Amino acid sequence: MKIALKLLSFCLLMVFFVAPTFAQEPENLNLTESSEPVDENKPLDDIVEKRMIEERRILEYEPLREADIFWEKRVWRIIDVREKMNLPFSYPEMPFFKILMDAAINGEITVYSTEDDKFTYPLEPDEVASMGASVDTVITFDPETYEEKIEVVTNDLNPEDVKRFRLKEIWFFDEESSTMKVRILGIAPLIDKMDNNGNFLYELPLFWAYYPDCRELLARHKCYTVGNDASLNTWYDLMEYRFFASYIFKESNVYDRRIQDYLTGIDRLLEADKIKQEIFNFEHDLWSY
Repeated sequence: MKIALKLLSFCLLMVFFVAPTFAQEPENLNLTESSEPVDENKPLDDIVEKRMIEERRILEYEPLREADIFWEKRVWRIIDVREKMNLPFSYPEMPFFKILMDAAINGEITVYSTEDDKFTYPLEPDEVASMGASVDTVITFDPETYEEKIEVVTNDLNPEDVKRFRLKEIWFFDEESSTMKVRILGIAPLIDKMDNNGNFLYELPLFWAYYPDCRELLARHKCYTVGNDASLNTWYDLMEYRFFASYIFKESNVYDRRIQDYLTGIDRLLEADKIKQEIFNFEHDLWSY
């Protein structure tokens, strides 16, 4: 009797642990993090399956004391994706703007209104999704009755329309390490606003993305590296190591004005270069040789 009870208990345990294995997904199908089935029989568009970037983790910023900040200056820059060094920003397979836009719509990051550049007013994903979209009325004809119909068509924002980005950053001298450092605070994509005749009116920032919150996101997206498709460089690497060309259009000043407000033409570029050189000279002049 005892042996029979032990056999019965053993059978019940086997059913309890083994039965769930029969309720698996169909063969050759895996579930990704988004719970979408992936067919393993689909040809791999590479020579190996690359997961190193997906598994990569970044370190937090090093601790910084307020008392150690001996000097700092806020600087605003422009990154033009049409410059040769910045062409990876407009790589058609995954433009930099689309990474930020999709993450904001999906709630992965929070973006902020352009009413100011201090990240004051957060935007809802629905507000971000409707940005840059235009509504047009199109006249169509019914192929059977040849009747004229008017349809309303919504045109989504094309990533190719974003040709420039604003960058807000802080340069500071850290007494603890005796070095000049820089930290990016925010990124804002810009689009051109045109009139009905296609003439340029002004440049419109869409939103401000708070860069410290975007670091983890950017570290998961590979950026195009010229000359080496096997490179593991991500957008995090590109931004942190400053592999981009830019120019200064504003520095912190008592009038809170941009360079274009008091200079024109080539003098604006010369002034931007002067500000850049002053930051370099400040650190250089702290040392004696």
